[in-house]
Amino acid sequence: MRKQRPFNFRDRIKSFRYAYSGLKTLWQEEHNARIHLFATFCAVLMAIMTKIAFTGWVFLLFVIALVWICELFNTAIENLCDKISLEKDTRIKKVKDLSAAAVLVSSILALIVGALLFLPPLIYSFKQLL
Repeated sequence: MRKQRPFNFRDRIKSFRYAYSGLKTLWQEEHNARIHLFATFCAVLMAIMTKIAFTGWVFLLFVIALVWICELFNTAIENLCDKISLEKDTRIKKVKDLSAAAVLVSSILALIVGALLFLPPLIYSFKQLL
């Protein structure tokens, strides 16, 4: 077991650099990250335009973060699996498929929350035009 060192601000700052490096890797290596960024931008823009309530913002930011977290874990798992073996292996395929499914489920949840938040004000605005 590793001996725990005393708290050090310099070490905490280094940990932020590692986290930033992970985000940079996600952006450079994962094309889906660009799709998630576009969807995030659209969702925030829609929230501003429809003037959603505070609780709506809480739900929206939660599902946006959930999708990003799932994508980060999916990328980490895929990289780890590729390190273990690049050959076809049914167990590794299963692990990769399951981690990708987590991203899909979180994205579907985000889409549902977005529809619940944005459709009512958009329908109301559309009816006002008629």
